[in-house]
Amino acid sequence: MGVASIRAVRSFNRSVTQRIGLFTDRFLDRDRPLAEARLIFEIGSAGVDVRELRARLGLDSGYLSRLLRSLEQQGLVEVVPLPQDRRIRRASLTVIGDRELRELDRRSDEFARSLLDPLAEDEKQRMLRAMAEVERLLSVSATTFEWPNPTSTDARWCLDQYAAELAERFDAGFDLGRSISADAEELTAPRGAFLLARLDARPVGCGALKTAEPGVGSIKRMWVAPSTRGLGIGRRILAALETRAVELGFSRVRLETNRALGEAQTLYRRNGYTEVAAFNDDPYADHWFEKTLRLT
Repeated sequence: MGVASIRAVRSFNRSVTQRIGLFTDRFLDRDRPLAEARLIFEIGSAGVDVRELRARLGLDSGYLSRLLRSLEQQGLVEVVPLPQDRRIRRASLTVIGDRELRELDRRSDEFARSLLDPLAEDEKQRMLRAMAEVERLLSVSATTFEWPNPTSTDARWCLDQYAAELAERFDAGFDLGRSISADAEELTAPRGAFLLARLDARPVGCGALKTAEPGVGSIKRMWVAPSTRGLGIGRRILAALETRAVELGFSRVRLETNRALGEAQTLYRRNGYTEVAAFNDDPYADHWFEKTLRLT
């Protein structure tokens, strides 16, 4: 990134922080700093487990505990262990806290109007489109990738979502047991790998790699959560799997897909995959693809 790009980002940050009032302890003209207000928004009327709150906001345990204690002392929040598992604590708003949430919501709406009202209609639409694009790109840059054990809770959740979606979209349904295998042993080094994508600590996608034959890898279980499609996560999962394939010594990768997954076929073709003759007997496959990799 060049100097001009960095300056542009910093200028944008200064404009935003000044406009929304981050320099005072009165966010939205309440006697409350932004961190506390954000915590109230995140807890919401339904409440939330503290560990989920910590992961969602990317806060360390000490800082989050101090914020929660402050809100507890003000009578806005209660933090109690769950009866079924006292190791897990849940934060909930009190009656006063719920009232504060409604007031913060009202003031947030007023602030949004104050940004838009001075603008002409075409300017409002330009700002809204720009905000949506910035939010989308921030989500792209905030997506992280890791290589967990394929039997981990989040890995299993993604694989369950993958299977459920295919069962709904395929004309004849989908039975994971009838497809080409990709069990945990096959997806663990040195035979393969499993990739998990996260956004705001939530699992939002996955992909896997297994050995098909010496020097050839098979890409399996590619899935992206519907709520995050269009952010380029699938492309990044595919690229990461190709990089890992090279590290494992594969000179080629293969994959198969169903005719119902048109967007997947487009993704593969755009990223250098060539459609080839069938190389396996997967009952759900209608198209087979292959790509030669550059070994370093």
